[in-house]
Amino acid sequence: MCLFNYSNVIASKTFALTPDIALPCAVLIFPIVYIVNDVLAEVFGYKKARRVIILGFLLNLLAVIMYNITMILPAPVFFTGSEAYQIVLDSTSRVLLASFLAYLVGSLMNAKTMVILKEHNDSLVIRCITSTFMGEGCDALIFITIAFYGTMSLVSLLLMIVVQAIFKTAYEIVIYPVTRLIIAKIKAY
Repeated sequence: MCLFNYSNVIASKTFALTPDIALPCAVLIFPIVYIVNDVLAEVFGYKKARRVIILGFLLNLLAVIMYNITMILPAPVFFTGSEAYQIVLDSTSRVLLASFLAYLVGSLMNAKTMVILKEHNDSLVIRCITSTFMGEGCDALIFITIAFYGTMSLVSLLLMIVVQAIFKTAYEIVIYPVTRLIIAKIKAY
């Protein structure tokens, strides 16, 4: 899941949704991960979705190890971009811990909720939205707490957690027709 890695690189940058509400820039990419998880869990079941989630986790770990190795290697004297490179990728260690825990818990919660609801609810839209809300809620709580605790007030931190979970769930609602279409195409294949 390359999207998981991309979101880690941009996650330490926040943007102002309103003058009082900030969100990590990763909210622009990361909801797609949950949509892919919905498709995997709906079409292939929890076991296979879990394998892909763990593979995404391992690939992200490999990427962060490579980032850290490249930051340790000495740059040639003519290269002037080392400081900028370091600034962007150095935050990945704290973000890595936050995102790993959040990704594992949130994605597995999303997939498990999707599969459990499939047994009790015929409505795909309800399954997708509920599973995303559960997964994104866990993800936001874990990620934002670890990644941003101590960098802002507790009120701002809590507000960011709530708004991020709502923002990502709203994203799922807007993109749901595409999710439904992808699921239908894969099942028909």
